Amino acid sequence: MFRPAVLAVAIIGFAAVAGACTPLTSYSGFQAIEARPADMKVGEDTKSTVMEKLGSPSTTSTFDTNAWYYISQTTDRVAFYKPRVIKRDVVAVKFDPVDEKVASVNTYTLRDGKVIAYNGRETPTRGREMTILEQLLGNVGRGGMLPQDDEGVPGSRPGDRR
Repeated sequence: MFRPAVLAVAIIGFAAVAGACTPLTSYSGFQAIEARPADMKVGEDTKSTVMEKLGSPSTTSTFDTNAWYYISQTTDRVAFYKPRVIKRDVVAVKFDPVDEKVASVNTYTLRDGKVIAYNGRETPTRGREMTILEQLLGNVGRGGMLPQDDEGVPGSRPGDRR
């Protein structure tokens, strides 16, 4: 026979475990409130009207100042797992360099993205790699912990205690 207190503790424990596994959704980037970037009219809207309607872009093109990007992203995270991107929208608004009117509006989603394979090799540096023990014991005996009298050393001022 179950006691009511044991049953209540079991229900509360199950609710706590189930609540820990609910996904946490986070939104980042450009959030459309009244106007969407995809609603901009080609040939009618200018840079100033786009700025009034949408605000400043998330980013601009590095090499072409006439390309503005509005980026938004939605991610889910369950418990301790890595966050997973469920939705990404990138709207590219390109302007005509002559009259600064909208030349094209392109919308890209998560499906249009490309996976980039990063090079996992490391750039070699000069010197040698030290072990943890060498790093820990490297300064023993060098006297770096004791105050020293550096008077007369080039670059020091008389009476300066650094």
